[in-house]
Amino acid sequence: MKLLIQQGRLVDPVSGIGGVMDVLVEDGKIAVLGSDIRDPEAEVLDARGLTICAGLVDMHVHLRDPGQEYKETIETGTRAAARGGFTSVACMPNTRPAIDCAEQISYVKRKAEEACGVNVWPIGAVSRGEKGEALTDFEELKQAGAVALSDDGMPVQNANLMRDALILAHRQDLTVLSHCEDADMVKNYAVNEGRVSRQLRLPGRPAIAEEIMVARDAMLAEETGAAVHICHISTAKAVAIVRRYKKKGVHITCETCPQYFSLTEDEVLEQGAMARVNPPLRTRADVEAIIEGLKDGTIDAIATDHAPHSAEEKARLLEEAPSGMVGLETALGVTLTYLYHTKHMPLSDILRKMTLNPACILRINKGRLAIGGDADMVIFDPDEEWTVDPEQFASKGRNTPFGGHKLKGKVKYTIVGGKIVYQDA
Repeated sequence: MKLLIQQGRLVDPVSGIGGVMDVLVEDGKIAVLGSDIRDPEAEVLDARGLTICAGLVDMHVHLRDPGQEYKETIETGTRAAARGGFTSVACMPNTRPAIDCAEQISYVKRKAEEACGVNVWPIGAVSRGEKGEALTDFEELKQAGAVALSDDGMPVQNANLMRDALILAHRQDLTVLSHCEDADMVKNYAVNEGRVSRQLRLPGRPAIAEEIMVARDAMLAEETGAAVHICHISTAKAVAIVRRYKKKGVHITCETCPQYFSLTEDEVLEQGAMARVNPPLRTRADVEAIIEGLKDGTIDAIATDHAPHSAEEKARLLEEAPSGMVGLETALGVTLTYLYHTKHMPLSDILRKMTLNPACILRINKGRLAIGGDADMVIFDPDEEWTVDPEQFASKGRNTPFGGHKLKGKVKYTIVGGKIVYQDA
């Protein structure tokens, strides 16, 4: 099978290749990159006026399968990923049961093979049942196919257990992805501690609860030599801590999510539980610090933390509703709207944080365009305006604070292994 993509604007942050080019795909691999390619046997895709880049890689999603299929399944989650331009997603282990053994890793891989074709990379739990008491068998998880380790959704509260985890993960050449919030400080509070929490007369999640844990894990990474990755960083001081430890040569990376550079805590006043996420939306000063961290390279990756919930769950009172929002189908549009079209960052730098960088942190061979490499690509119009309609989502989740928002930048085709898995109608 051959596919010839013609006259698209190629953006490849790895090689620096750019400009209007053609891409010939054969047997799921990139065969030729060049100009005026001709092949009468190939299916032709006209990409004039569109941008071509490596398929997006989301290193932080919740597919809810097994155990909470009423919220999402691997099949619906990967279809949502395809609609968002993601060709690879790494799924967190806080399922029911947790992905904490080889059997659960195999389940995820098997279900992914039956889905739409988007690559699914399982992340294994750090602790058994994500209870923070006993470590899982890291060697077993890696051999089964886990690409990283995390208890995301639940911070590893015990510092000694986290230290042991980093030592053992380092031996297995696995990165530990850390949900950095001190559980004793944040409890199940719904909003950022500050002006909005006081206005709502609710206890808040203090920024320092995140910053203490970021500092702890940065120090543990320095002491053990292990690779630690900070999930969904959201505060100015947390960014500053990572920046400082990176300058010291510590093997620490971090991600943020589109909501943390586009929305503030004020969104909770407008949307209630729909704007409840963990960590919570922060202040304007924090948003500006997140943008600066993206610009200067402190923040390595943009992930979605895609977290679907049912409509009934999100309809509860703010303090009773679960935290989280879906993000796979809006991430590229939000990112382009708030970082590219505002001229905060060039397109190549943005795409690096959504392709190569997360792939490198997970140590997977994705996120780049190369002759002979997998033909995983997204083709998008960076200038097309569209309005977010959650009822049109492929995800089972409709819980997004971006419903009704106008975004600029829309996915037109998603290609995995040379096969078109999504095409905008």
